[in-house]
Amino acid sequence: MSELITAALVDLDLAADTQEAAARSLAERMRELGRVTDLDGFLADVAAREAQMPTGLDGGIGIPHCRSAHVTEPTLAFGRSAARVDFGAPDGPADLIFLIAAPAGADSDHLTILSGLARRLMVPEFTEALRSAGDAGRVAALIRGDEAEEAGEEAEPEGPTAEPKTTSSAPEKSSSAPGTASPEPEEEPEEEPEEAPPAPFRIVAVTSCPTGIAHTYMAAQALERAARDAGVELVVETQGSAGFVALDAEVIARADGVILAHDVEVRDRARFAGKPVVDVGVKAGVSRAAELIAEVRAKAGPAPEPSASTRASTPAPMDAGAEAGDGFATRLRTWLMTGVSYMVPFVAAGGLLIALAFAIGGYEVNKAPSVAGHFVWTESASWAALLFQTGGAAFGFLVPVLAGYIAYGMADRPGLVPGFVGGAIALTVNAGFLGGLIAGLLAGGAVLAVQRLDVPPVLRGIMPVVVIPLLSSAVVGFLMFLVVGKPVASLQKALTDWLAGLSGANAVVLGVLLGLMMCFDLGGPLNKCAYAFAVGGLAHPNDGSLKVMAAVMAAGMVPPLALALATTVRGRLFTAAERENGKAAWVLGASFITEGAIPFAAADPLRVIPSAMAGGAVTGALSMAFGCTLRAPHGGVFVVPLIGAPFLYLVAIAAGVAVATGSVVALKSVRRPAMA
Repeated sequence: MSELITAALVDLDLAADTQEAAARSLAERMRELGRVTDLDGFLADVAAREAQMPTGLDGGIGIPHCRSAHVTEPTLAFGRSAARVDFGAPDGPADLIFLIAAPAGADSDHLTILSGLARRLMVPEFTEALRSAGDAGRVAALIRGDEAEEAGEEAEPEGPTAEPKTTSSAPEKSSSAPGTASPEPEEEPEEEPEEAPPAPFRIVAVTSCPTGIAHTYMAAQALERAARDAGVELVVETQGSAGFVALDAEVIARADGVILAHDVEVRDRARFAGKPVVDVGVKAGVSRAAELIAEVRAKAGPAPEPSASTRASTPAPMDAGAEAGDGFATRLRTWLMTGVSYMVPFVAAGGLLIALAFAIGGYEVNKAPSVAGHFVWTESASWAALLFQTGGAAFGFLVPVLAGYIAYGMADRPGLVPGFVGGAIALTVNAGFLGGLIAGLLAGGAVLAVQRLDVPPVLRGIMPVVVIPLLSSAVVGFLMFLVVGKPVASLQKALTDWLAGLSGANAVVLGVLLGLMMCFDLGGPLNKCAYAFAVGGLAHPNDGSLKVMAAVMAAGMVPPLALALATTVRGRLFTAAERENGKAAWVLGASFITEGAIPFAAADPLRVIPSAMAGGAVTGALSMAFGCTLRAPHGGVFVVPLIGAPFLYLVAIAAGVAVATGSVVALKSVRRPAMA
């Protein structure tokens, strides 16, 4: 295993005053040692990581880092800048800059070393030693840990840990009471228990960041130090790239509060149900550790043990991090997007299987008998029927999954049973996609209502397994069968009939609206709403719903394709990182992954988003005007053979891409003189 850092990777006089220049200077040292194969590709990955969240830390530290396919082995380069470089830290620019490079499949040994470095960065003596060192070799040794004692490094484990960090100031059992004369050790041992100190406040924490390299472990170290200063017991689970050891169930059970400092989803979050939770981004764990400790203690309150009703009313995963000022509309959108996000994989799998079935066996394959009773191994029609019926089975889960996970977003795991039941009933009464939305909201509301009931202690143990599923499912069944199911089914039928009758100007206006929605937030709530509307129409396909599906997919392909084309024809208007992202955007756009345009929109939203919306509106309108249809809910150009009027469909996409590309190039060209 090569050394993570050597003297050749240390620059004590880094001549750079921007993030890009600093990263390039340090990355060139990595390339010279053969640890980076494609300098521009690696720097594009660094820039993409920086766009997710600034990597500057308080105390004059910058830690640009990423995983990259252009890195051969985990490597660290260090630069000390007299000019100081702004990495977005609250207290100003950084003079200590660490460029951390990890390959896509980095080995755990190197990543363990990187995690140890991240922890040492939180030790003031370590950073002061780096500032005062005058020799590159000694700096490399300090960073590797060869001179840890000289740097004042604390003896901390270098990998992820779930072992308790006992930071309590409670005295040992053998110590005498503070402030009293030392008694004879054999005279009063029996009276000690009467003066036993209270148990320390216990916290469990989870830290994680997008790459799992630096902030994950820095947040853990900062929380451990703050807990020690506050006399609190803290156990941290670091969900980083070096792997993680899950917190012991007994440790969680004893905890008085929970801190989640994360920028990616916490794994198995339901473990912490019933505990007071402080939910923040991972950077807050680094910069505001002491405040988080105080906040979770305040949330826990004076009561050492939460009541059953308190445990029952713990926020659902999608609400745990919500701000106190978030209104109902914000929460509603989050709940609905939770359901849609879990539904999309079923849509993609089922839809593409059905599309393949149509490609092999034609549209008459939907009339084939069940393959369970009739299957001929040598006939393509049987294989087409198999694909169609498997895809249809996946599609059959759409509404129940949508309803179940809307309820999950509202009420956590207890919402799943009534949510799935309500979704199944929506299918039974022909309430369709709209019925699933309403069933999920009803199920989540029913669970929250049942959880607030003051039940006898004897029933509390069976509440999650028996009482909540029983009562909430009964309520949802009553409402869906007898109250809202039939009206929603009528509304669904009216919507289906309306789509079937779309023609002329009405169809074009709808295409414009759908195109604008698909391109406004590039994979966000409005984009997902338009997509869900189109997919819902496929449950009862007709000419109108198939046109809507075609328009939505065409418009969604426009933004990434347009930005990819713009970086090709006018590369000088874009940064090196954006030009690199443009190469990937070709494939993403062709595959109907609108999110491929997000890096461009994040860097320049006022020019990119309006341009994308203009192109999407043109494509949506033309697709509807041309009467293009689509039976597959996903696939991009790979399902063009299944599209009605495929040539005109490609014309609509090309027109939208041309409009969006021209707009973004024109808008970016206007600002060029000001930048010169």
